[in-house]
Amino acid sequence: MTRETKSWQDIPIAGVCWKPATEYHTGDWRTFKPVYASEKCKKCLLCSMICPDAAIKWNETKEVVEFNYDFCKGCGICANECPGRAIQMIRESGE
Repeated sequence: MTRETKSWQDIPIAGVCWKPATEYHTGDWRTFKPVYASEKCKKCLLCSMICPDAAIKWNETKEVVEFNYDFCKGCGICANECPGRAIQMIRESGE
């Protein structure tokens, strides 16, 4: 019996994923995309702490927040909680 490798799209409704999210990209679930305005950022890093997908990291060298769009699902929690309104959600272009 051979097992075929499946993607997250093959998970049945209410199913349980069989491998960690770090092994596949979940960003294609996204309808809205976070866009960062560094000039508004208060550098509190609240966005990084509350991101459920760990898709936001602080780049110490550039002193900016960076998004990993391969894993960002576009939930908007970061934009809603940002005290400086440095993150805005825009509709994904579909390109």
